[in-house]
Amino acid sequence: MAGKVRHPIDTAALERYITENVPEIKLPLDIKQFGFGQSNPTYQLTSTVDGSRYVLRKKPAGALLSQAAHKVEREYRVIRALGQHNEQLAPPRRRHRVPVPRALCLCEDSAVLGTPFYVMTFVGGRIFEDPAMPDARGAAERTLLWKAAVEALAALHSVDPAAVGLESFGGGGGKKNNAQGGGGSRASFYERQLATWTQICEAQAQTRDAETGAAVGPIPHMAELLAFFGDASRRPRDRAALIHGDYKIDNLIFTAAADGQDPAVAAILDWEMSTIGHPLSDLANLMYPFFSAELSSSSASSTSASPSSSAPSVSISNPAFLASSRAALGIPEPATLLSWYVAAATSASSSGRGAPAKL
Repeated sequence: MAGKVRHPIDTAALERYITENVPEIKLPLDIKQFGFGQSNPTYQLTSTVDGSRYVLRKKPAGALLSQAAHKVEREYRVIRALGQHNEQLAPPRRRHRVPVPRALCLCEDSAVLGTPFYVMTFVGGRIFEDPAMPDARGAAERTLLWKAAVEALAALHSVDPAAVGLESFGGGGGKKNNAQGGGGSRASFYERQLATWTQICEAQAQTRDAETGAAVGPIPHMAELLAFFGDASRRPRDRAALIHGDYKIDNLIFTAAADGQDPAVAAILDWEMSTIGHPLSDLANLMYPFFSAELSSSSASSTSASPSSSAPSVSISNPAFLASSRAALGIPEPATLLSWYVAAATSASSSGRGAPAKL
């Protein structure tokens, strides 16, 4: 919900900019700030003339820990491209549209609000912060909500980046990967991800504790993780699809509950990590709650079986995703999610939108 503005913006400067660049927004505006979207301050703009609502996302003020994050320009570019693509779809292909808000403007002039920002339309609906969706209307709807999330993801991965002007998006242009052939010098998705996360982790490690002044140090086990993923022999063959980069339940807006209608994804939010990369990275991110629950359950069982005063206590990350809990709650099995994904990707491909997102 939007409420008190915690990071003030210059309303007069914003309204001057809107007058010149987005005349469809009727002024003056009532401005509130959302509680979520905190990596990039996010505001609700409401026209006091006609009640229309919009959303403004801006880069945070001050020094940024990483230049790889907070890329509102990237968000605008992909949302705008997908929105234009959706408008060009003719029935019956519209059922494969990628649900995004309508992008209205991008301002890269920091003199206006202090940092770059963009404005898009407001999309109403339901946001589930907990992937177990405790507020769903029962097990049957919970199943349908997860299916809708998977189908929206498959629709995204079935978009041809070149067809929407995003062939070089996120550094993914140039050489085509082994799955597509071609030549050039583009770094693989894995290499780009490793470089990004290495830079972010090094910057975080050098951050100083506000109270002690000491460096917070490296994230535990991060070096081992980077070494594991740095081993090219462990990687699936690289692929080039348009990916979200942080696809999970709480980055989706679902349609409002309605009798007689299956739920759908009304909008996908938070595109700052989007790029061209391996589509299964998005699917793995969406399915993370399933595997983290099982892993933490195994750790908890091991700790219980071998009690020790020095052993840390382990809690299950989300018990709803344990195999013993899923059926009663309507949470699909991972194999079911995979089958839905393949079916949706194949359907989108057969409608003429590009290559299916193969497993």
